[in-house]
Amino acid sequence: MKKTTKTISIFLVMVLCFACKDQNKKEDKTNTVNQELKLTAKDILGNPKYMAISYGGYRTKTRDEQPTLSELKEDMKILAAMGIGMLRTYNVQKPHASNVLKAINELKEEDPNFEMYVMLGAWIDCKNAWTGKEPDHNVESEANAVEIDRAVALANQYPDIVKVLVVGNEAMVKWATSYYVQPNVILKWVNHLQNLKTEGKLPKELWVTSSDDFASWGGGDVEYHTPDLEALIKAVDFISMHTYPYHNTHYNPEFWYQPEEETNLSDKEKVDAAMQRALHFAQKQYDSVTNYMKSLGVNKPIHIGETGWASVSSGFYGANGSKATDEYKQGQYHKLIRDWTTKSGISCFYFEAFNEPWKDARNPKGSENHFGLFKVDGTAKYAIWELVDKGVFEGLTRNGNSITKTYDGNIDSLMSEVLVPPTGESIEAR
Repeated sequence: MKKTTKTISIFLVMVLCFACKDQNKKEDKTNTVNQELKLTAKDILGNPKYMAISYGGYRTKTRDEQPTLSELKEDMKILAAMGIGMLRTYNVQKPHASNVLKAINELKEEDPNFEMYVMLGAWIDCKNAWTGKEPDHNVESEANAVEIDRAVALANQYPDIVKVLVVGNEAMVKWATSYYVQPNVILKWVNHLQNLKTEGKLPKELWVTSSDDFASWGGGDVEYHTPDLEALIKAVDFISMHTYPYHNTHYNPEFWYQPEEETNLSDKEKVDAAMQRALHFAQKQYDSVTNYMKSLGVNKPIHIGETGWASVSSGFYGANGSKATDEYKQGQYHKLIRDWTTKSGISCFYFEAFNEPWKDARNPKGSENHFGLFKVDGTAKYAIWELVDKGVFEGLTRNGNSITKTYDGNIDSLMSEVLVPPTGESIEAR
């Protein structure tokens, strides 16, 4: 009888121990969620602990083939390993963004220490965009309201992950001739989201913005300086601006040409000097937006919603164009822009994490397919070779491949393909 009582006592102690452990786990998880709910965009943006990046997980030539949940989780682990703490997505039309949020949520359930936040984008179009009909830039698409509703639902479903809502991507800049809208459309939806916060229908700490070209934020041509833009700048919680020295090596190339005083430099020195000029070009555009904002009597954060550099181009930026494209220049730009923005307290949603071959599916060597820091198979480009050397990706894979370096890590092979930027004279002689 004593033996039975002793056995029961031991059993009860074990049950209590397990119950306590389970309760502690639940409390730890609750504490983690509460801490993440308290952490706001204000805490994350500009914080070097949470490096930012633009993310699309598509691995094939069509967005109809969605990445699986396991593939998204694979990517999240890779990005977290390299110090990324904040992702930017672009639309909620397809299940990609909602699946990204689900993947992050599951990773957090598996490991309470896993941390990743999202700047969730809602795509905005004008009437007749992408239909083959003439776009009407003064009237918005009927699909916009549904897109905003989906974004709101996801922000409320994952308040511990979604810290920013973005209304539109390059939706106001006039070179986006297929779909751009007038600023009053973006203003309408930004105000709508801000009102939902006031009404308690969105988390009040959630930040709202639009992400657009520097010119759309008043940093370029005065044609953008309208009362609606002024009102928008006052309505958003921060400005998310894009800057692309890479594209301007073709469209606005004066900064890119070799100046006469660099003639006697080595080829590598000429390239390095050109990349410094590219950084200064981006900084100048950032300053132009800052100056316009302050001219309106507004002082709020400005972060970089997009900037990047492609590693392959068969077109305007390649060997027969501005000669801006290769992995070395991409790596230099990534380092320079990260160093500057980190030191300056600016979040930089570097474009982009992985190559996405759907963007120019009919032209495999089109530059839009090659902005990633990783190739589709998970090979790390020159910009992040150092992270491979440090072993941060050890045990991680993409498409079944471990993370290795392009060119087998041979810097001489890489440098053999680097082209020197042209002189102004060489351009004129064509």
